[in-house]
Amino acid sequence: MSSPFLYFAGGRLSAAELTSARLDGDVVEVGEGFMPADAVETFDLRAGSLAPLLGDTLAATHLSAAWVHGVLDEPPARHAVQRITARRLSPAIDLRVRYRDMRLPDRDVMVLCGAAVTTPTRTLADLVRSRDAADRAAAERMAATRPELIGAALAWLADCGPLHDKRAAAAWLRGRQEEVTR
Repeated sequence: MSSPFLYFAGGRLSAAELTSARLDGDVVEVGEGFMPADAVETFDLRAGSLAPLLGDTLAATHLSAAWVHGVLDEPPARHAVQRITARRLSPAIDLRVRYRDMRLPDRDVMVLCGAAVTTPTRTLADLVRSRDAADRAAAERMAATRPELIGAALAWLADCGPLHDKRAAAAWLRGRQEEVTR
């Protein structure tokens, strides 16, 4: 279900009205939408702001999910998305997204404010397995701010089957786990 605190162009207000309200300081941008300037930017609002971009077929992953879960202060310039439907998609080319066609299992997805997002555990596991510097920096921050996810991400990697960079990711997570227990 969408939030009454989120506004999108073409909804209750036009793009021109929302832009004017932003210039007047009444609303601020959040993800793909706007919210009242005096509202608290919650995980739900962040996720809900991506709902028009994700629809019913995609979930936010990697840096996009990290932003929704509060790891990043600003959303990424291009949102990482992955399909959650059983059928393959032929998505329209959208420069705002980086699309992965492999289907996400239901256990790795949560719905916040009408938008699908990878769970914090899956998000950390994805970020750790990435070779992208921004993803690795987000993984560092996520592991530092939510150390309880380290063990969960290790368990997820142990149960997930073959994946690229799985061994290196598990070694990295074990190293962080040892730092936390000291």
